[in-house]
Amino acid sequence: MLVNFVVGGTQKGGTSALDAFLRQHPEICMPETRKELHYFDKEENFDGRLNHKKYHANFRPKPEHRVIGEATPIYMYWNAAPPRIWRYNPEMKWILMLRHPVERAFSAWNMEKNRAAETLSFRDAVEQEEARCREALPLQHRVYSYIDRGFYAHQVRRLFNIFDRDHCLVLLNEELRGDHRATLRKIFGFLDVDLAVEPPETSVFEQDYDETIEPALYSRLMDTFHFDIKELERLLQRDLSAWYSKK
Repeated sequence: MLVNFVVGGTQKGGTSALDAFLRQHPEICMPETRKELHYFDKEENFDGRLNHKKYHANFRPKPEHRVIGEATPIYMYWNAAPPRIWRYNPEMKWILMLRHPVERAFSAWNMEKNRAAETLSFRDAVEQEEARCREALPLQHRVYSYIDRGFYAHQVRRLFNIFDRDHCLVLLNEELRGDHRATLRKIFGFLDVDLAVEPPETSVFEQDYDETIEPALYSRLMDTFHFDIKELERLLQRDLSAWYSKK
C-alpha cells in the first residue's frame, strides 16, 4: 500500500499539532520513526534508483489502517518535491496548514535561533535573506528562507496544477487552533476515515515568544506579502482580510 496523504505545509503552520492529532486516529497509519521523514525533498533519494523501500520502512500499517500518511511541511515549498510525489503516487492527498506569513517567518526565526542555527536578529535575518539564500543555489535554503516560504500563492497553485484541487485540503492555522474538533472532522472527511473519532486536547501548540516584531518592520513585511495574500485569497476563494489587515 502506497503512502496516500501528506501534511505538506507549511513550516511553523501547526503541522506538529496536526501530526499529534492524526496519530490518535485508529484508522490512520503515521511513521513510527519520527514526524518529518524528509524523503521527497532529499536529492540523494532520487539519484535514478527510485527504490522506495527506505521510505516505506518508516511505516508499520495494520489491518485496521485505512490510510497511510506523514507530515513533512517543506514538501509544499521545495520545488522538486511535488513532481516527485506525483511520480510516486499521482493520487496523493495533500493537507496544507497555512499561517499568517509574517508570524510564520518570525516563528521560524525563533526556532532556528533556539537551535543555534541563527545568530542574526530578526530584522537583520530578513534584510540579508536574499544574499544568504544564494549559498544554497540552485536549491532553496532550508534555514534562512523566512520570507520566501511565506509566498504561498505560487506554491498552492503548483499543487493544484499537479494534483488538482480536490486532492488538496487547504486550512488555516487559526482553524486548528480555534476549533480543532471541527477542523479535524473536515480532515477526516477528506481522508475518508471515521468522522466520529475525537482526539482530546493536546498541548502541542506554540507558546508566546520573549521578543516581538518591531511595528515598523511588521508593517514593511505586510507590504511585502500584501499582494501575495490577495492572490491566495482569489486562488482559494476565501476571505483572508484578517491577514492583510492585521497590524
